[in-house]
Amino acid sequence: MWFKHIILSLLIWLPVIGAMLVLLTGGDRQARAARFIAFSVALLNLLLCIPLYLAFDPSRFVMQFQENHLWIRAYQIHYALGVDGISLAMIILTNFTGLLVILAGCQAIRVRIAQYMAAFLIMQGMMIGVFAATDAILFYVFWEGMLIPMYLSIGMWGSANRNYAAVKFFLYTFLGSILMLIALLYLYNQTGSFDIQRFYGLHLPIAIQKLIFFAFLLAFAVKVPMWPVHTWLPDAHTEAPAGGSVVLAALMLKLGIYGFLRFSMPIVPQACAHLAGLMIILSLIAIIYIGLVAIVQVDMKKLIAYSSIAHMGFATLGCFMIYGIIRHMAKYQDAYMSLEGAVIQMISHAFGSGAMFLGVGILADRLTSHSRLIKDYSGVAARMPLFAAFFMLFAMSNVGLPGTAGFVGEFMVIMSAFQSHFWVAFTAALTLILASAYTLWMYKRVFFGSIVSNEVAAMKDINWLEKTNYILLAAGVFFIGLYPAPVLNVLHVTIEHLLSISMPPLKV
Repeated sequence: MWFKHIILSLLIWLPVIGAMLVLLTGGDRQARAARFIAFSVALLNLLLCIPLYLAFDPSRFVMQFQENHLWIRAYQIHYALGVDGISLAMIILTNFTGLLVILAGCQAIRVRIAQYMAAFLIMQGMMIGVFAATDAILFYVFWEGMLIPMYLSIGMWGSANRNYAAVKFFLYTFLGSILMLIALLYLYNQTGSFDIQRFYGLHLPIAIQKLIFFAFLLAFAVKVPMWPVHTWLPDAHTEAPAGGSVVLAALMLKLGIYGFLRFSMPIVPQACAHLAGLMIILSLIAIIYIGLVAIVQVDMKKLIAYSSIAHMGFATLGCFMIYGIIRHMAKYQDAYMSLEGAVIQMISHAFGSGAMFLGVGILADRLTSHSRLIKDYSGVAARMPLFAAFFMLFAMSNVGLPGTAGFVGEFMVIMSAFQSHFWVAFTAALTLILASAYTLWMYKRVFFGSIVSNEVAAMKDINWLEKTNYILLAAGVFFIGLYPAPVLNVLHVTIEHLLSISMPPLKV
C-alpha cells in the first residue's frame, strides 16, 4: 500500500504545516481560527495512528513503514524513517499528548495564541521525527530541532523567572548533545554510513566503546534527566506554562531513555555491561535522594518535577539491570521483564505526571496571583469535588497503586531486579513509600482542611474542556493499569531482539 510508505512523513510534517497555517491566521483577533486549525491538525495526527497501529506487524522486529530518500549525497545522509514496537508506542503517545496540550491551551493561553499553538505543533512534529528517524544525522536534526519551540514556550508563556529557566534548559540540553554528534561522526567513519542499524554489531575495542558510551550518556542523561545533571528540570517545569510542563514530563524526559535503547545498548553493549553498576547507582540515587528532595518542596510544580526524576530513575534502572540479571545467571525472562518494564514506565508516567501538571495549571489559573505554592490552597475539594476526584486518581497512579498505570512498570522492574540483587530491588522499592509521602502530603494540604482564602472559596469546578482532558487521561491510566496487553504485544518481539543485540553472548 502506498499509504504505508508516507504515513510517517505525514505524522511528522502535518503538524509543521499546520503550524504554518496557524501563524497565517494573524494575531489574537483570529484566535478562534488558530485554535480550530491546531485542534484539527492534532486530532488528524492522532487518527492517523489508528492505521499505523493496525497495519503494524508485532511478530517482526525489523523497521516497518520505511521511507528512504537520499538527502545529502556527499555524506550519504538519508531522509530515512521507520518504526519498531518501541518507537510505535512512543509515536502514539506523542500524538495523544499533543492533542491534550492543544485542548488545554485553547482555554489557558490568552495572549499570542497562534504562536503558542504553532510552537507546540512544531514540537510535536520534531519529537515524532526523533522516534521515527533511522538515519543518525536526521535523528540529530530532529533532536536539536525540538529544543527551539520548547525554549520559546518557556521564555514567552512562562512565569516570572522564565528567561533564566529557558536559557538553562537550552544550554543543558544543547551542550549535552555535542558529544553525541562527535560519537555519531566516529561511527560514520567506521561504517561509511549514518544508518543507525549499521552501527549495531560493530566490533569496537572496549576502550572506544566506553568513550562512545559516555558521549551518549551526557546527551541522554541530561534529557532523562539523571542525577547530577537534573537541575534544569525543576526550573523548566516551574516556569513553563502547563502545556510545556506536560510535554516535558510526558515526552521529552522519555527521549533520553529512548536514546539508551536505540543507541547505547545495541551499539556499545560491552561498555554498557561494564558500566551497568554505575548506571544502577545513579538510578537509585534518582529514586531515593530525589524522592527525599520532593518531600520538602513548597511549590506543587517543583514537587511533581522532582517526582518525575525519581520515576524516570525506574526506567534507567530497568534498562541497565538486565546486565546484572544475566550476570547472576537469572532467567532470560527476567531480563526481558526488566527492559519491558522500563518501556511501560516511560508510557505510564506520561498519564499520571502529565495530568498532575495540568491540574496545577488549572488551580493556578483560578487564582489572581497564579500561585503554585501549597500554602496558598486549602479546602479545594469542597469547592471543586470533581476535580479533586480526578486529581486523586492521578495521584494514586503517581504513587503506584495497583490497577493504575503507575504500578505496572515499577512492579515489573522491581520483580525482575529481585532475581539478581535483593538490595537493589529493596532500595528501589522504597520509592513506593517516598512517593506516597510526598504525593499524599501535597494532596492533603491542597484539597482538604478548612478554606483559608476567599479566592479558593470562589473557585468553580472544572469545565467541559478540562473534563474532556481528564477523562482521556483517566482512560490512559486505567488502560495501562488494567489491560496493558495491546502495548505489551507490540513491544514483545522488538524488546526480545533488542536484548539479543545488546548482549551478544546471549542466544535467543
